Amino acid sequence: MSDQLDVHRNPGRNRRIPYVVVVQSNRFRDANTRIIVPLIAVDTPDNQESDVSPVFEIEGNLVVLAPLQITNVRCDILGPVVASLADEDSRVTGAIDAAISRAWR
Repeated sequence: MSDQLDVHRNPGRNRRIPYVVVVQSNRFRDANTRIIVPLIAVDTPDNQESDVSPVFEIEGNLVVLAPLQITNVRCDILGPVVASLADEDSRVTGAIDAAISRAWR
């Protein structure tokens, strides 16, 4: 079972997306799916980081949050938990908020 902001290794073949982060509230822990956001590999944070796309280091790899690619997957598809972004919750939720905000009408 995964918790909100747990980072899972991506078991898929897309090496450009080595990880995904669960953003679904723990309120829905009993659901058989999880809302996730891809963490896309980057070589350098230069010109990559913004309020919508914060950069994190996971297992020594630089990755950028891609909230415009938010999706859901079945729990049994998620790879192993390798990290948590719980200490970065304001950056993750801020990026999602910026992506869905109506402020830019």
